[in-house]
Amino acid sequence: MFPGQGSQRKGMGKALFDRFPDEVGQVGEILGYSLEKLCLENPNRLLDETQYAQPAIFVVNALHHLERRRNGEPAPAYAIGHSLGEYNALFAAEVFDFATGVRLVKKRGELMGRIGGGGMAAVVGLTRAEVAEALDAHGLTEQVDIANDNAPTQVVISGPRQAVVAAKPLFEALPGGITCTVLRTSGAFHSRYMADARHRFEAYLAEHDFPFAPPKIPVLANATAEAYDHSSVARNLVDQITAPVRWAETVRRLLDHGETEFTEVGTGRVLTSLLDRIRPAVAAG
Repeated sequence: MFPGQGSQRKGMGKALFDRFPDEVGQVGEILGYSLEKLCLENPNRLLDETQYAQPAIFVVNALHHLERRRNGEPAPAYAIGHSLGEYNALFAAEVFDFATGVRLVKKRGELMGRIGGGGMAAVVGLTRAEVAEALDAHGLTEQVDIANDNAPTQVVISGPRQAVVAAKPLFEALPGGITCTVLRTSGAFHSRYMADARHRFEAYLAEHDFPFAPPKIPVLANATAEAYDHSSVARNLVDQITAPVRWAETVRRLLDHGETEFTEVGTGRVLTSLLDRIRPAVAAG
């Protein structure tokens, strides 16, 4: 499991950069700046900005994966990634090489980072259906989308920052100790408001005609919770920008398939925490 945006933090990758000089050199040539300096020093808090955060997370996740393989860890049976982390899952499945992955997330981060004025918030204590019902009851469905279905009772909403902030007291007024935490994001990711980034990224993929290979291990897509096939790589990467992340459904599918061992590869333990929320719900039926 590879984490996505939000997992970045100053100092990430510190133990890895010196071990992969060739990959770090490629990154510098593609990005035009020192990713190592960005991660270790975080000048001007650039890691909080989407155009810098996305390449940084992809590279550090990828180096963690390469380190595991170098140390003799076997190839996984499946690979999944949350939002941006899906690019790492595809890299682990050898759909594209390291340099191509850096180029893709560089463009993705630039396009998504240009769209400001958005916000996101995590609602804890309600199911996806209950969040949708509450948004509808307060007339917010025309402004706010469900962006991430992270766990049975953890859902992220996305939309104009003013609308997201206005939703917070409405959710927290509901019975049952519901919390709604506005996240530190620069945009309304995985929502209709990313449509321009989606269209531009689609054009970028068409222009460059990247040679995507068939996945060597199954990768489940955020947008569909279904396994990628060779013909769906570009389409899923485009759709993912505006589509909600169906994370709980993805993990549930693997659990139902009999998978029991999940390893988070990257910075932090966010996805492991979500797994701990999803697994009991699956066991309970």
